[in-house]
Amino acid sequence: MTIIVTGGSGFIGTNIMDYYLKKNLKIFNFDIKPPQKKEHVEYWQKVDVADYKDICRLFKIIKPKYIIHLAARTDLGGKDYEDYSVNVKSVENLIKICKECTEIKRVIFASTMLVNKTGHNPKNLLNYNANTLYGQSKVVGENIILNSKDLSADKCIIRPTSIWGEWFGEPYKNFFDFVLNGKYFHPGGNSCKKTFGYVGNSVYQIDKLLFADPEKINNKIFYIGDRPSVNISKWADEISSLAKVKKPMKIPLFFFILLAFLGDFLNKLGFKFPMTSYRLKNMTTDQVYNLDDTYNVCGNPPFDRKSAIKQTLKWISHKKSTQ
Repeated sequence: MTIIVTGGSGFIGTNIMDYYLKKNLKIFNFDIKPPQKKEHVEYWQKVDVADYKDICRLFKIIKPKYIIHLAARTDLGGKDYEDYSVNVKSVENLIKICKECTEIKRVIFASTMLVNKTGHNPKNLLNYNANTLYGQSKVVGENIILNSKDLSADKCIIRPTSIWGEWFGEPYKNFFDFVLNGKYFHPGGNSCKKTFGYVGNSVYQIDKLLFADPEKINNKIFYIGDRPSVNISKWADEISSLAKVKKPMKIPLFFFILLAFLGDFLNKLGFKFPMTSYRLKNMTTDQVYNLDDTYNVCGNPPFDRKSAIKQTLKWISHKKSTQ
């Protein structure tokens, strides 16, 4: 029952490590970065997933049955496609390892919803139109996975939606901080509706896919997230209400457009600014994904949005008190 999680020091990876350690399963974290939780250090192997010899050596020692591949470069700050080469190389390495290590039963490969540009939700899951270098690297990775033959292991692809919760970072940790500090404002009447996913539910869905019947998941793609989708302004109001802070005010969209232009200019000069054209588009463009396939395999996840917000607020408060 040994599981390897690549990228187990990241946001979703940290939560997956917690989930399986609580179940007393044998699990290892392959990551170039150390764990965020000191309790996870003994399960960490410092390894570059783009280094085939290194990971192959460890796979042959550990002999895992299951792999959850999360390790990737996920930011949007790269200057050229080569900056995201790890996303393709790591997939190639794991496919090659699966052909050599026949004891591996299943691999879940994490991709991204950014294999399509923001606001575009194609009916065909293989209709790609990524407009970021990160998304383009994941398109290549998906094609390698789906076209790989002669594997004894089952495999599937997950596309996490807008995931949030304990151990998160940008952009949704910033979103919570803005709401809690009274710095978030509703963009007129133009806020969008999105498919969000609380990380506790995301881990639950990944676990269900890891142990589902092969015919239900093999060579398929699943969006990871919660339904129904929610308006981002409504979500901000829920957070403020549960945190007992002032409800965000509404200001005209024109003001956001000016801030976005300013942010674009400052970013070109090397200064970080919280609002850009890209972020404004994310705030005002609907991103709703069909989760029917995921719910058909995984069932209903355990957390509703209210309880998930409470859990996240509790984590934020604890982090502040320990810093």
